[in-house]
Amino acid sequence: MNSTPPGLRLLRPPTVIGQFHTLFFGSVRTFFLGVLGFAVYGNEALHFSCDPDKREINLYCYNQFRPITPQVFWALQLVTVLVPGAVFHLYAACKNIDQDEILQRPVSTVFYIISVLLRIILEVLAFWLQRQLFGFLVDPIYMCDVSALAKIFNISKCMVPEHFEKTIFLSAMYTFTIITILLCIAEIFEILFRRLGYLNQPVT
Repeated sequence: MNSTPPGLRLLRPPTVIGQFHTLFFGSVRTFFLGVLGFAVYGNEALHFSCDPDKREINLYCYNQFRPITPQVFWALQLVTVLVPGAVFHLYAACKNIDQDEILQRPVSTVFYIISVLLRIILEVLAFWLQRQLFGFLVDPIYMCDVSALAKIFNISKCMVPEHFEKTIFLSAMYTFTIITILLCIAEIFEILFRRLGYLNQPVT
Protein backbone atom coordinates (compact mmCIF):
# COMPACT_ATOMS: atom_id res chain seq x y z
CA MET A 1 0.00 0.00 0.00
CA ASN A 2 1.41 3.38 -1.00
CA SER A 3 1.17 5.90 1.81
CA THR A 4 2.37 8.88 -0.23
CA PRO A 5 -0.10 11.75 0.08
CA PRO A 6 -1.96 12.50 -3.20
CA GLY A 7 -0.77 16.10 -3.23
CA LEU A 8 2.85 14.97 -3.31
CA ARG A 9 2.33 12.31 -5.96
CA LEU A 10 0.67 14.85 -8.26
CA LEU A 11 4.01 16.53 -8.69
CA ARG A 12 4.72 13.94 -11.41
CA PRO A 13 2.66 13.69 -14.62
CA PRO A 14 0.55 10.53 -14.96
CA THR A 15 2.29 9.42 -18.19
CA VAL A 16 5.79 8.17 -18.92
CA ILE A 17 6.22 10.66 -21.76
CA GLY A 18 4.90 13.45 -19.53
CA GLN A 19 7.51 12.62 -16.90
CA PHE A 20 10.25 12.65 -19.54
CA HIS A 21 8.91 15.96 -20.85
CA THR A 22 9.09 17.42 -17.33
CA LEU A 23 12.68 16.23 -16.98
CA PHE A 24 13.61 17.59 -20.40
CA PHE A 25 11.69 20.81 -19.85
CA GLY A 26 12.80 21.47 -16.31
CA SER A 27 16.43 20.40 -16.56
CA VAL A 28 17.96 20.56 -20.04
CA ARG A 29 15.97 23.48 -21.44
CA THR A 30 16.19 25.62 -18.32
CA PHE A 31 19.90 24.90 -17.87
CA PHE A 32 20.57 25.70 -21.52
CA LEU A 33 18.72 29.00 -21.26
CA GLY A 34 20.02 30.02 -17.84
CA VAL A 35 23.69 29.22 -18.34
CA LEU A 36 24.42 29.38 -22.06
CA GLY A 37 21.79 32.04 -22.74
CA PHE A 38 23.47 34.42 -20.32
CA ALA A 39 26.88 33.68 -21.82
CA VAL A 40 25.67 34.44 -25.35
CA TYR A 41 23.29 37.34 -24.71
CA GLY A 42 24.39 38.68 -21.33
CA ASN A 43 26.52 41.60 -22.57
CA GLU A 44 24.96 42.07 -25.98
CA ALA A 45 23.78 45.62 -25.34
CA LEU A 46 27.23 46.72 -24.18
CA HIS A 47 28.95 45.43 -27.33
CA PHE A 48 26.29 46.59 -29.77
CA SER A 49 27.86 49.52 -31.62
CA CYS A 50 26.72 51.71 -34.49
CA ASP A 51 28.27 54.25 -36.81
CA PRO A 52 28.64 56.94 -35.55
CA ASP A 53 29.48 55.35 -32.20
CA LYS A 54 27.38 57.52 -29.91
CA ARG A 55 25.65 56.31 -26.80
CA GLU A 56 22.20 57.63 -27.73
CA ILE A 57 22.39 56.10 -31.21
CA ASN A 58 23.63 52.77 -29.87
CA LEU A 59 20.81 52.64 -27.32
CA TYR A 60 18.16 53.74 -29.81
CA CYS A 61 19.26 51.20 -32.42
CA TYR A 62 19.59 48.38 -29.91
CA ASN A 63 16.02 48.96 -28.73
CA GLN A 64 14.97 48.86 -32.38
CA PHE A 65 17.02 45.71 -32.97
CA ARG A 66 15.71 43.99 -29.82
CA PRO A 67 12.12 45.04 -28.95
CA ILE A 68 12.39 42.36 -26.27
CA THR A 69 15.56 40.63 -25.14
CA PRO A 70 15.73 36.91 -26.03
CA GLN A 71 16.32 35.91 -22.39
CA VAL A 72 13.13 37.63 -21.26
CA PHE A 73 11.14 36.15 -24.14
CA TRP A 74 12.29 32.58 -23.48
CA ALA A 75 11.79 32.95 -19.73
CA LEU A 76 8.22 34.09 -20.35
CA GLN A 77 7.77 31.15 -22.72
CA LEU A 78 8.93 28.67 -20.09
CA VAL A 79 6.67 30.12 -17.41
CA THR A 80 3.65 30.39 -19.71
CA VAL A 81 3.91 26.79 -20.91
CA LEU A 82 3.96 25.61 -17.29
CA VAL A 83 0.62 27.29 -16.49
CA PRO A 84 -1.80 24.68 -17.99
CA GLY A 85 -0.13 21.81 -16.12
CA ALA A 86 -0.05 23.80 -12.90
CA VAL A 87 -3.76 24.61 -13.22
CA PHE A 88 -4.60 20.96 -13.83
CA HIS A 89 -2.61 19.76 -10.83
CA LEU A 90 -4.33 22.39 -8.70
CA TYR A 91 -7.69 21.07 -9.92
CA ALA A 92 -6.65 17.48 -9.19
CA ALA A 93 -5.42 18.43 -5.72
CA CYS A 94 -8.71 20.19 -4.94
CA LYS A 95 -10.65 17.12 -6.09
CA ASN A 96 -8.32 14.76 -4.17
CA ILE A 97 -7.56 12.84 -7.36
CA ASP A 98 -4.63 10.47 -6.94
CA GLN A 99 -1.98 10.39 -9.65
CA ASP A 100 -2.86 6.81 -10.60
CA GLU A 101 -6.54 7.75 -10.88
CA ILE A 102 -6.11 10.66 -13.32
CA LEU A 103 -6.33 8.50 -16.43
CA GLN A 104 -9.00 6.24 -14.94
CA ARG A 105 -11.57 9.01 -14.57
CA PRO A 106 -13.12 10.38 -17.79
CA VAL A 107 -13.44 13.97 -16.53
CA SER A 108 -9.89 14.22 -15.22
CA THR A 109 -8.57 12.56 -18.39
CA VAL A 110 -10.32 15.15 -20.56
CA PHE A 111 -9.01 18.01 -18.40
CA TYR A 112 -5.48 16.62 -18.58
CA ILE A 113 -5.65 16.27 -22.38
CA ILE A 114 -6.89 19.87 -22.57
CA SER A 115 -3.89 21.00 -20.51
CA VAL A 116 -1.54 19.17 -22.88
CA LEU A 117 -3.29 20.70 -25.91
CA LEU A 118 -2.90 24.14 -24.36
CA ARG A 119 0.82 23.49 -23.93
CA ILE A 120 1.04 22.61 -27.62
CA ILE A 121 -0.82 25.79 -28.60
CA LEU A 122 1.44 27.92 -26.39
CA GLU A 123 4.58 26.31 -27.79
CA VAL A 124 3.39 26.85 -31.39
CA LEU A 125 2.56 30.46 -30.57
CA ALA A 126 5.98 30.94 -28.98
CA PHE A 127 7.63 29.43 -32.07
CA TRP A 128 5.77 31.88 -34.30
CA LEU A 129 6.57 34.85 -32.06
CA GLN A 130 10.24 33.88 -31.91
CA ARG A 131 10.34 33.74 -35.69
CA GLN A 132 8.70 37.17 -35.95
CA LEU A 133 10.99 38.75 -33.35
CA PHE A 134 14.35 37.10 -34.00
CA GLY A 135 14.09 35.22 -37.30
CA PHE A 136 16.27 32.17 -37.99
CA LEU A 137 19.57 33.90 -38.72
CA VAL A 138 21.39 36.75 -36.98
CA ASP A 139 23.11 39.00 -39.51
CA PRO A 140 26.44 40.57 -38.55
CA ILE A 141 25.22 43.99 -39.74
CA TYR A 142 21.98 45.67 -38.72
CA MET A 143 20.81 48.70 -40.66
CA CYS A 144 19.11 50.98 -38.15
CA ASP A 145 16.58 53.62 -39.10
CA VAL A 146 17.58 56.71 -37.11
CA SER A 147 15.53 59.24 -39.04
CA ALA A 148 13.56 60.07 -35.89
CA LEU A 149 16.77 60.68 -33.94
CA ALA A 150 19.28 62.22 -36.35
CA LYS A 151 18.64 64.89 -38.97
CA ILE A 152 21.93 64.53 -40.86
CA PHE A 153 21.48 60.86 -41.87
CA ASN A 154 18.64 58.33 -41.86
CA ILE A 155 20.42 54.98 -41.67
CA SER A 156 23.08 53.86 -39.22
CA LYS A 157 25.13 50.71 -39.71
CA CYS A 158 25.38 48.64 -36.51
CA MET A 159 27.62 45.71 -35.66
CA VAL A 160 25.93 42.73 -33.98
CA PRO A 161 28.36 40.96 -31.62
CA GLU A 162 28.77 37.15 -31.74
CA HIS A 163 26.18 36.84 -34.50
CA PHE A 164 27.20 33.26 -35.37
CA GLU A 165 26.85 32.08 -31.75
CA LYS A 166 23.44 33.72 -31.57
CA THR A 167 22.34 31.92 -34.75
CA ILE A 168 23.35 28.59 -33.22
CA PHE A 169 21.54 29.43 -29.99
CA LEU A 170 18.40 30.44 -31.90
CA SER A 171 18.47 27.12 -33.77
CA ALA A 172 18.78 25.26 -30.46
CA MET A 173 15.79 27.08 -28.96
CA TYR A 174 13.71 26.33 -32.06
CA THR A 175 14.74 22.70 -31.72
CA PHE A 176 13.74 22.61 -28.05
CA THR A 177 10.33 24.02 -28.93
CA ILE A 178 9.79 21.43 -31.66
CA ILE A 179 10.88 18.60 -29.34
CA THR A 180 8.46 19.68 -26.60
CA ILE A 181 5.62 19.93 -29.14
CA LEU A 182 6.36 16.39 -30.36
CA LEU A 183 6.53 15.13 -26.77
CA CYS A 184 3.15 16.68 -26.01
CA ILE A 185 1.63 15.07 -29.10
CA ALA A 186 3.14 11.71 -28.15
CA GLU A 187 1.79 12.13 -24.61
CA ILE A 188 -1.75 12.57 -25.97
CA PHE A 189 -1.41 9.29 -27.88
CA GLU A 190 -0.10 7.58 -24.75
CA ILE A 191 -3.09 8.89 -22.80
CA LEU A 192 -5.52 7.62 -25.44
CA PHE A 193 -3.90 4.17 -25.58
CA ARG A 194 -3.82 3.86 -21.80
CA ARG A 195 -7.38 5.08 -21.56
CA LEU A 196 -8.45 2.41 -24.05
CA GLY A 197 -6.59 -0.11 -21.91
CA TYR A 198 -8.58 0.93 -18.83
CA LEU A 199 -11.83 0.68 -20.78
CA ASN A 200 -10.99 -2.79 -22.07
CA GLN A 201 -10.12 -4.14 -18.62
CA PRO A 202 -12.68 -6.75 -17.46
CA VAL A 203 -14.90 -5.69 -14.59
CA THR A 204 -14.16 -7.68 -11.43
